[in-house]
Formats: sequence, structure tokens, C-alpha cells
Amino acid sequence: MLRPSAIALSAALCVLASAARPLAAPPRDLFDQIYARSRGIEASLKTVTAHFTETTTTKMLVKPLVSHGELAVVRPNRIVLRYTEPEPHVVLIDDARMTLSWPSRSITQTSDIGAARKRIDKYFVDKTPDDLRHAFAIRAVESSDPPNTWHIVMDPTRSQIKEGLSQLHLWIDRTSLLLTAMQMDFPNGDKKLMAFDHVQVNVPVDPAAFTLR
Repeated sequence: MLRPSAIALSAALCVLASAARPLAAPPRDLFDQIYARSRGIEASLKTVTAHFTETTTTKMLVKPLVSHGELAVVRPNRIVLRYTEPEPHVVLIDDARMTLSWPSRSITQTSDIGAARKRIDKYFVDKTPDDLRHAFAIRAVESSDPPNTWHIVMDPTRSQIKEGLSQLHLWIDRTSLLLTAMQMDFPNGDKKLMAFDHVQVNVPVDPAAFTLR
């Protein structure tokens, strides 16, 4: 379940960054308004760091698996998920290459995710709300869980997306416009929720963060 979470996180960040693009028409609903309010993020957002809590729900486990770790992003194409609990391991994305290092299991794997990144670009990058609606049915509401957020639900309408993702949930902080949480619902019934705290933007990120130390 690591690979879908890392790729979908990359997609979610693309969605958030795309909010900076100007709209061709006046806002029509809450989703359009969120995009309109987010103008300027694309030009200013260079780095993101955060703590995360990942909750994986699957039929294979009696109880959800809860993991904790740290995230670092250097745009446009470097992401590292450094899991600290319950088992330390690292997922590193550097452009089209993803590396999983799991020392306690003697695992080091490198995968080419170029095709997946191209699909992300196709459906998320440089897209207006109307563009996104060609691939997703989208609704947005105000939410109190987490507090002071908008909850955006994206239901894929394209068969290619449905094969790997049945629904994407994004929670956006109404004040900072940053991603607070995201949940991926998969076709087999599994779910993965990632909640973020201690989010910092445009802070220096040590290049050593993108190593398998």
C-alpha cells in the first residue's frame, strides 16, 4: 500500500498547487471559490514539510494500521515520506523514480513511476475546475472535522482512474489553504488516510532529507 499513497500524495499536491491558476469564468460553486482564493500559491510554494499520521484500513487487518512520520517536498518533483513508527522506513520520490528502503525487512526497491506521474500530470497539472470536472465528479463542503476545513470529494469518471482509485478526499484549511488531510478509497475496499500537522511552507530543506539514511 505504500506505492499508491506516495503517488496519490503527489497528485494531491498537484491539485493544491493548481489552485493558483487563474479562472476563465467567475466562481460558480464552493470548489471554484477555493481555486479562486488560492491564486498566487503556485508562484510562492517552493517547499513543504510536515508530520503525518497514516491510517490504513484493509480487509487483511483486524484493526487499522496507524503509522507516523515526516514529509518533505521540494517542488517540482522531490517527495520523501520518512516513516518513524511502527517500523522505520523511507519512501523517496525523485522525479520518475521511487525508492523504498525498509531496513528491518532488508528491502531496498527502486521503481520507475514515470507513467504514473504522466497520468497525474494529465489529470491534475495546469487544470482549471472545469478541466478537472471532465475526469471527476467534484463536490466541496465546509467541514468541522478537521476543524475549519473544506472537504473536497473527487469521484473519478474515467475508467483508467477508477481502476486504481474509487474516491479521493481532500481537506483544505480554510485559513492557510494548505492540505490538512487526504483519504484514498481503493476499488477493493481498502482506505488510506493521511493527516498532516506542523505544516511549514518555504522553509529550508536539508538535501540529506532526500537520501536513504
